[in-house]
Amino acid sequence: MTIPTPSRRRLLRFGAAALPLVALGAALPATAHAADADPGTTTPGTSTAPDGTAAATLRLRIPAETDRHDRTFMAWPALSSIWGHRLSAVRDAIARVAYAISRYEPVVVVARPGQAADARYWLGRGAYYGITVVEIANDDLWIRDFGPTFVVAPGAVAGVDTNFNGWGKTGTSYYQRWTEDAAVASALLAEYGVDRVGAPFVGEGGALETDGEGTLLATVSSLVNPNRNPGMSQDQVEQALKSSLGLDKVIWLAGLAGQDITDDHVDCLARFTAPGQVILDKPGPGTDRLWIDVYEQAKQVLQSATDARGRALTVTELPGPDRNLIRGTGKDFLSSYTNFYTANGAVFVPQFGDYYADAAAYTILQAAFPSRDVVQLNIDAIARGGGGIYCATQSQPTRPPAV
Repeated sequence: MTIPTPSRRRLLRFGAAALPLVALGAALPATAHAADADPGTTTPGTSTAPDGTAAATLRLRIPAETDRHDRTFMAWPALSSIWGHRLSAVRDAIARVAYAISRYEPVVVVARPGQAADARYWLGRGAYYGITVVEIANDDLWIRDFGPTFVVAPGAVAGVDTNFNGWGKTGTSYYQRWTEDAAVASALLAEYGVDRVGAPFVGEGGALETDGEGTLLATVSSLVNPNRNPGMSQDQVEQALKSSLGLDKVIWLAGLAGQDITDDHVDCLARFTAPGQVILDKPGPGTDRLWIDVYEQAKQVLQSATDARGRALTVTELPGPDRNLIRGTGKDFLSSYTNFYTANGAVFVPQFGDYYADAAAYTILQAAFPSRDVVQLNIDAIARGGGGIYCATQSQPTRPPAV
């Protein structure tokens, strides 16, 4: 497999099972600075202090989504060739999501330079909160997948570029233009002065679900797949995930390849609400048997799994809506409440119009996040494209205090 060569900054040198803070530049604490030397001059897992002595290892890790954010990134839907006559409805839905989130934390929306003025108009209608439009070329709205995946350590934050390749769908019926999306992670990190780390695998942010304490949930179908990582075994993919995201354990769910554009990302199947606490999507009435089988397999695995710290997982089911009550669902409509997004002080979840299921989702998520507002939003226009609120957002975590 060939991994694209990073276009900016210096690459992090990977340790065997943890990501050491090496050669990430001035943003890191002084004791984590490393000389700009050949890779062989620094022992993996350690960094070099200014006086030349070996400093204690500081480990970069992927944080929990529930950690504090500096901002939420979103992307303006760009192409009618992707959305057709639904483009205006999708833009309206994205604007409503951005507006809702901006009541709790700043929102940055990526837009193609020729569409930035139009995006500002849509996003500025009504009361205006902290929404900034940044002119960076993009193709579509799924910034969770093509944007940077952030990792943190005491006094440090970096962005992992997971080498987005359009979900590996070139040459298939799911193919859509993606080359400008693939450059967004690097451009955003440069815009906000965050160091870039090139991942040793191909994947997407929606394929990665973590508790922030070293445990990752992922589907085999989306990552151990020759359309992303040809020639890599499951063990090799797992080691690449651990080294680049600071993980100790990966809990693999089978997933389902070839039935949606993502090959069944985990972000619409199973999510952590806290360490040891997992929300599991339970397909609602009208769901194809294929997806019910995915849910049943995931449930079996999660009920017998332990996390990186040896804790058994508590699994709470989140029943989906009755697809028969939603107009124009189609094969690709994502009817999953599990694709929720947590911002500072709030949880944003779809509202599908099935009164009973919407109310149950509200109750379950409010119990899971008692200190946050649960905000329900109609996102049917986005869901018809196969994604949800979480797919359309990416959070930049607040830099942890230095030790």
